[in-house]
Amino acid sequence: MAMRTKTLSWSNVRHAPVVRRSAQQLQGVLLYAILIAGALFFLFPLVWMVGTSLKTIDEVGRSQLHLLPEVAQWVNYEKVLEDSNFWRSYINSIFIVTLVLFGTITSVSFVAFSFSRLEWKGRGMVFALMMSTLMLPYQATLVPQYVIFHKLEWIRTFNPITLPGFFAGGASLIFLLRQFMLGIPKELDEAAMIDGANPFQIYWHIIMPLSRPAVATITVFLFVGQWNNLMMPLIYLQKPALYTMPIYVAQKLNLQEVPLPWQDVMAASVLFVIPVLVVFMLTQRYFIEGITTTGSKG
Repeated sequence: MAMRTKTLSWSNVRHAPVVRRSAQQLQGVLLYAILIAGALFFLFPLVWMVGTSLKTIDEVGRSQLHLLPEVAQWVNYEKVLEDSNFWRSYINSIFIVTLVLFGTITSVSFVAFSFSRLEWKGRGMVFALMMSTLMLPYQATLVPQYVIFHKLEWIRTFNPITLPGFFAGGASLIFLLRQFMLGIPKELDEAAMIDGANPFQIYWHIIMPLSRPAVATITVFLFVGQWNNLMMPLIYLQKPALYTMPIYVAQKLNLQEVPLPWQDVMAASVLFVIPVLVVFMLTQRYFIEGITTTGSKG
C-alpha cells in the first residue's frame, strides 16, 4: 500500500511539468484569441469605410450589409482627388498640424524641463496652479478666447489655431512629459554641469534625446487631436480658402443630394485617415514605450 502511494506520488510529480506547460499553452491560445477578436472588432469600422468607398451608389443603398463591393469603383477616389477643394483643405490641415506640433512640443518640453530639472522658488505652487486648469471645461474659455482673438483681428486667419501652441498650451501634456523627465537620473545633469554645460545644453543634448518615448506619445496625441479638430477651424477660419479636412468632410455630409453620396464621403474619409495611420506606425515603438513607462516614473 505504501509502495503504491509512493508510485502514484512520483507519477504525479513526473507529469506536473507537462500539465503546467499545457495550461500555459492554453492560456496563450485564449489570450491570442481574445486579442484577435478585439483587433477584428476595432478594425471593422475601417474595413467598412474602405469597402464603402469602393462601392457604387446603388450598393451603398442596399439594406443588406456587404463589407466589400462587387466591383471596386476606383473612380470614387478619382473624383475626390480631382476636387481642388480637397487639395486645398489637405494642405491647410498639414500646414496647421505642422505648426501646432512644432510650437507645442517645443514649448511644452521647455516647461516640463523647468518643472522637473530646475530648482526655482514657487515651482510647486505654479505646478499645482497649472494642473488646476485641467478642471476648467473647454466650453468655459471658448467665448473669452474668441473675444481676445477678435480684438487681435485674428479671425479668418490661422493664428488662433497655430499660435497658442507656442505658449505651452496643454497642462496634461506638460504633466506627462514632466513625469517622464523625473525618471531620468539627476546625476546626468550634475555630470554635465561639471563639464561646463548650461541648462539649455543639458535640455537639448541629454534630456530631450532620453525623452524620445514621451515626446513620441505627445506627438501622436497632438497630431490626432489637431488633425481631427473640427470645432476650432469652424469657429475661427470662416473662409472657404482656409478650411481644413474635417470641414471638407463635414461639408460633404451636408450636401443636398438625394441619396447622399456616401461612397464619395468615405473615399474622402479614407484619404483623411491615412496620415494618422502613417504617424502612428512611425512612432508606434516609442509611443508604446512612453505609455508604459511614463506613469511609473517620478
